[in-house]
Amino acid sequence: MRRELVYFFAALRFFTRLPVPAWVGHDQAQLNHAARYFPLVGILVGALAAGVTEAAALVLPISLAVLLGMAASVWVTGAFHEDGFADVCDGFGGGWEKAQVLAIMKDSRVGSYAVIGVLLLLLAKWNALVEIDATFEPPLLALALVAAHAISRLASTTLIFVLDYVRDDASSRAKPLAVRLAPHELAIAAVCGLAPCLLLPAGEVLVALLAVILVTLLLARYFVKRIGGYTGDCLGATQQLTELAFYLGLLCNFS
Repeated sequence: MRRELVYFFAALRFFTRLPVPAWVGHDQAQLNHAARYFPLVGILVGALAAGVTEAAALVLPISLAVLLGMAASVWVTGAFHEDGFADVCDGFGGGWEKAQVLAIMKDSRVGSYAVIGVLLLLLAKWNALVEIDATFEPPLLALALVAAHAISRLASTTLIFVLDYVRDDASSRAKPLAVRLAPHELAIAAVCGLAPCLLLPAGEVLVALLAVILVTLLLARYFVKRIGGYTGDCLGATQQLTELAFYLGLLCNFS
């Protein structure tokens, strides 16, 4: 049990700015097994975003409350996943060959693809969340935030399970996580990622999950086609795009 707690705190320290107990220590072996708790970290991030949103909504219009909640999630993660999405936009948008794509993603400079991509992504998420608040009765915004942050991180974790890590340099920040998960580790991630979805209406959440699966499969196929696998930036981009896909799935109306 203590070992699992260490793995969870290692994931929490890697993916967020939140403090962890000093006794956890720093060991690369911890990170090799930390990905199983990526969705559980998502639950905490989503809960923080939901808490800030709900508190702000008591005194502010929902549009501003949603914006503050989004800002809270960006702050607590250090824009870790948004940065990965931006790098993917620049790398895959500006590069042709695998080496060129990887080099562009490694470059710390931000290009026009990244700027436009992040702006459109954040605007789409903000608009979707405002619509979710207005669409469902009783309100499901807080639950949707928690579920989306959890399931989107499960989507990223599946890439670690099924794809190859393609960077050779040990300096990559995501390198310690690039150890292929064992089936029981993926099962832990799946339980954490899917659990919040049980609190949402079955019909709407089923469509949202199908949207997440579709986007994950398309991204996995695209990454393999272009670079032969994934990088840490690809994981961040997958988290961001499947989070948005979950919100959009909740809003789909086929009646």
